[in-house]
Amino acid sequence: MWSEKITLSPEEIYEKDFKLDARGYRPQEVDNFLDIVIRDYTEFIKVIKSYEKELGAMNSENAKLKQQIRDLEMRLDTQNSDSEEGTSNVDLLRRISQLEKFVYGTRNK
Repeated sequence: MWSEKITLSPEEIYEKDFKLDARGYRPQEVDNFLDIVIRDYTEFIKVIKSYEKELGAMNSENAKLKQQIRDLEMRLDTQNSDSEEGTSNVDLLRRISQLEKFVYGTRNK
């Protein structure tokens, strides 16, 4: 992912040789600066790998949460369709009560 966009690796920076010129830079200063750049590159790579790992975990958690949402929506739709049909617990208790009155009411007469 990130490696396609980065041109140099820490090893390539370390192994780079510059040609000397009569009025060129001091080799020791160039080496010291390149050492700093190498440390930065190495740290950047560690940070990027850490973020990629964290991103993978978050994507996995996100997928689980989306599945939970789908499951809960299905349960809610099922409950709503049951209540729309008129077979709620209250309705069932009323029907049982009416049946008990009918059954017990006819025996007493």
